[in-house]
Amino acid sequence: MVIGHRGASGYRPEHTRSAYELAFALGADAVEPDIVATKDGVLVLRHENEVSGTTDVAEHPEFAHLRTTKVIDGRTLTGWFTEDFTWSQLATLHARERIPAIRGDSATFGDRWGVLRLSDLLGIIDDQSERLGRELGMVAEIKHATYFASLGLPLDELFAAEIAAWATPTRLVVESFEETVLSLVRQRNVPARYIYLVEASGSPADLVARFGRKALSYSAHLTSAGLARLANSVDGVSVDKSLLLRKDSDGNAIGTTDLVQRAHAVGLQVFTWTLRAENKFLSPNFRRGSTPRDYGDWLGEFLLILGSGVDGVFADQPDLVLDALAH
Repeated sequence: MVIGHRGASGYRPEHTRSAYELAFALGADAVEPDIVATKDGVLVLRHENEVSGTTDVAEHPEFAHLRTTKVIDGRTLTGWFTEDFTWSQLATLHARERIPAIRGDSATFGDRWGVLRLSDLLGIIDDQSERLGRELGMVAEIKHATYFASLGLPLDELFAAEIAAWATPTRLVVESFEETVLSLVRQRNVPARYIYLVEASGSPADLVARFGRKALSYSAHLTSAGLARLANSVDGVSVDKSLLLRKDSDGNAIGTTDLVQRAHAVGLQVFTWTLRAENKFLSPNFRRGSTPRDYGDWLGEFLLILGSGVDGVFADQPDLVLDALAH
């Protein structure tokens, strides 16, 4: 399964209409939105609830008073947050490239498109499915669910209410770094596959909120016992690509781990993130030249990861993954 990560975010500002439409045009099977909420409970698509890095909000003097500092899942952030805006206010913003120093071409498309709601993306997927003559899907990532619940914005409830009539297990995957919200969405009878996101380090925010320093780490979830337990509650795991790569002392990727095989053995699918072509994001031995924004030997790294047996990959340039799969 080839998933356009925030759309075709290697070519267009992430989470924009153009990024999603381009991902499907380039052959992606599905796209991945990150889902957060506004003050009035509208689900919107931004990588984080802090939006100064991906919109022109700082240039709107009418919103200057909303700039603030918050602690989100243990991280202190200063900026503008979706939960402090109504949808009508957020809809006045324009999207921009998140990493313009790396993706200068994408940055030229800044300010062309506005922020999207989840409902907007559902329409895009339906339109593109009809236009391209194939069923297209969505891998919906629910972000900061414990945090939003503390504000009286239960993402499981809001998501289920919006998605239930659209969802089928063949076109919807629900994922989160918090197993709690996956369970809550499933309990609301949303037909989907449920995938647990796993970081390379740290512990899940929902468990930290409940257990503090005693919270089970992400790494503990990937032991044989941890995977067996997860198999009772989710359909798969989605892991940082570093967890699939064996590396030498210099950080060079020299092979793959046995994680996929161990997960498959207990009936779990495995997705991985994120396949990106630029040197900045590749293992040292796949970089070419010294310029971070230039493409390195993306094919070599992509083939190594695909050879691990993963069931799905998130990619900023989905067309390049399809090229790799054709080898």
